[in-house]
Amino acid sequence: MTTPPPPAEPVYADRTYRSPAALVAGVLLLGLLGWLCGDAIVRGTGRAPWFAGASLLLGVPLIVAFTLRPVVFANDDRLRVRNPFRLIVAPWGAVDALRAAYSAELLAGGKKYQLWSIPVSLRQRKRANRTFSRRDAITGTSAGSAAAPREDRRATADRTIAELNELHERNAGRPSAQGGITVRWAYEILAPLAAGVVMFVVLLATG
Repeated sequence: MTTPPPPAEPVYADRTYRSPAALVAGVLLLGLLGWLCGDAIVRGTGRAPWFAGASLLLGVPLIVAFTLRPVVFANDDRLRVRNPFRLIVAPWGAVDALRAAYSAELLAGGKKYQLWSIPVSLRQRKRANRTFSRRDAITGTSAGSAAAPREDRRATADRTIAELNELHERNAGRPSAQGGITVRWAYEILAPLAAGVVMFVVLLATG
C-alpha cells in the first residue's frame, strides 16, 4: 500500500509594497509628456517632431523607471526588489537585515540595496512620534496604553520594514528560502533610454 504524499503547503499571493504617490505622479507626468510631445509631432515643423520623438524615447523610460516600476514583492520564500534599473531577488535565508534610516535598505550577501518603492519620510516619522508623545503626556502611559501595538505609532516606511523583518525572521530557516542573491539589469528600461540618448546626440550633431 502506497503512502499518500503529504499535503502541499498553501500558496499565497505575494505581498506588494509600492508608493501610491509615485504611481499618481508617474501617470500625470506620462500624460503631460505625451500631450506635449504628441502635439509637437503632429503639428510641429522642421526638426521639432524629431526632437519630440527623442524626448518621448528618453522621457518615458525615465518616468516609468522612477515612478511606476519600483515595487517590492515578498512571500514566504523570497524578497523581490524591483528598482528603477535593476531587479534583486533575495531568498530569506540570504537576507542579513532590513532597515529604514534615511532610506529603506536591504542588506544581503555583504551588499546594500535600496528599496526605492518604500520612501522614508523623516517629517512623517517626526510627526508620528510627536503626536503619540503628546497623547501619552496627556493621557498618561498606563499598563493598558503601553500594551498598545507599537506599529500603530510608526511612520509608513517603519511599519513596512517591521512587517518585512517579521517575514524574514519567520521564514529564513525554510528549506525553500535558501539560495544566493540574483541581480538582473532592467534592459526593457535601459534599451529605449539608450535609443533616446543616441537619437538626441544625432539630432544635435546634425543640427
